[in-house]
Amino acid sequence: MTNRKTDGEVFDVAVVGGGASGTAAAYHLSAEGRSVVLLDRHDMNTEASGRNAGSLHGQIQHEPFLEEGEDWARGWLPALRFLADSLRLWDTLGEELGTDLQVGKKGGLLIADEEHQLPAIEAKVAFENSVGIDSRMLSADDVKQLAPWVTDDVVGGELCPIEGKANPLLVAPAFARRAVAQGAVLMPRSPVEGFREERGLHILRTPRGEVVARQVVLAGGDGMPALGRHFGLDLPISSGAVQVSVTERIDPMVSHLVYYAGGKLTFKQAQSGTLLIGGGWPARRNAAGEWVVNPESLRANLAMATRIAPSIADVSLLRTWVGIGNGTPDHSPIIGAVPGHPGVWLGFYPYMGFTASPLMGRILSDLVLGRDPDRDLTPFAPDRF
Repeated sequence: MTNRKTDGEVFDVAVVGGGASGTAAAYHLSAEGRSVVLLDRHDMNTEASGRNAGSLHGQIQHEPFLEEGEDWARGWLPALRFLADSLRLWDTLGEELGTDLQVGKKGGLLIADEEHQLPAIEAKVAFENSVGIDSRMLSADDVKQLAPWVTDDVVGGELCPIEGKANPLLVAPAFARRAVAQGAVLMPRSPVEGFREERGLHILRTPRGEVVARQVVLAGGDGMPALGRHFGLDLPISSGAVQVSVTERIDPMVSHLVYYAGGKLTFKQAQSGTLLIGGGWPARRNAAGEWVVNPESLRANLAMATRIAPSIADVSLLRTWVGIGNGTPDHSPIIGAVPGHPGVWLGFYPYMGFTASPLMGRILSDLVLGRDPDRDLTPFAPDRF
């Protein structure tokens, strides 16, 4: 993928953010014949989209359900429907992009090892069923049949059949390659330092010069609060560094995306045979203020994994890395027009933006092109806070 000078060029659309959502938007817009420039403050796919564990989520996450309650879950159903609709796009995404994205959708397995955990899971399943997701409760024997490796302490759980995994190192680059093949221009290492509007055009100031576009898509993930402030918009997007671990390769063992009802855990096996263990455990800052691995979090995370899968206790850990997780107060996405700035659009899905990215790219393209995105975006309005 090559870059070229943009001096004097007026693009139809400038997309800010080189992760999965931004590259997906650039792909869809360039496919429609629009001239697109895609900017990122670092290299493409080097932040959340490229540093997550590759989980494809399609159920209400158990931890916020317990913390926020059923009223929150009821209000979050449009965001859950968004994930479910995006997951359908993953089925053919690799073929569409001409890349094996290592997508596997064997379902998500939420494991309970104490009886008191089951009523909340049952209530959560009912909410998921209400929007057409065929989650179901499992007995202990059901779980053992699906996951023979599970602890003998298992008492039951949930199967969400639409969940799975993909390789996060491959997805955004595949979108970007196709966008470039369709005429898009990439500008990595081009942080946006300022915006101004002149005669209906948007001018983005970067260290590599000014970029001029008729419309702008902001899909910068961790950078969204700073981008929003250029337009007088205070986006309540939180950032936190979390860590993910990978083990040595082992024989096929785990077919599902696995969660634990008793704490923070995601657990799955990559196509290569490695186990990926995460769940949102926080990293720490070193003396220089940099995010680094937190040994206490690592110990707790691995203890939780071996609690539900005792047979992995002797598997060697190869690496633990840190990525940024971004959230919103209500756990729902922010999608729509920037108030008072025609032609500037926001697209952000908290916590599970990797899963949401194929649909987010389509919807952002629809908004830019003035098309009906075929869903009510009111629950995701940028000015709702």
